[in-house]
Amino acid sequence: MSAQKTRASMETMRMAIEGGDAKTLAALYADNAVMRIIDRTNPPSQPRLIDGKKAIAAFYEDVCGRKMIHHVEDVLVDGDRLAFTEACEYPDGSRVYCAALAEMADGRISRQTNIQAWDE
Repeated sequence: MSAQKTRASMETMRMAIEGGDAKTLAALYADNAVMRIIDRTNPPSQPRLIDGKKAIAAFYEDVCGRKMIHHVEDVLVDGDRLAFTEACEYPDGSRVYCAALAEMADGRISRQTNIQAWDE
């Protein structure tokens, strides 16, 4: 996949993340995509695995359904890989920060790893 197509996917992702558009986000993933999440409750030795487009869509429905502001900050595209950081804030001021790395195959995200931390 060309870097130009990956950049276009990243721009779609940015707009969908910041706009809370779960349906558009889910459409970016391959049917057999896997998302791995590493955080305080899901350490590297036991990450949360979200397996398949349907499960990823449900994940985004939950996240986008929350009252919070999402802002994509740093973005890097290299061939069929993309990386970005995302800063989020809940109405009470609590914050979440995520660094994500994704791999594209046939125009869709096939694998993604999110490493996140939040205020407690």
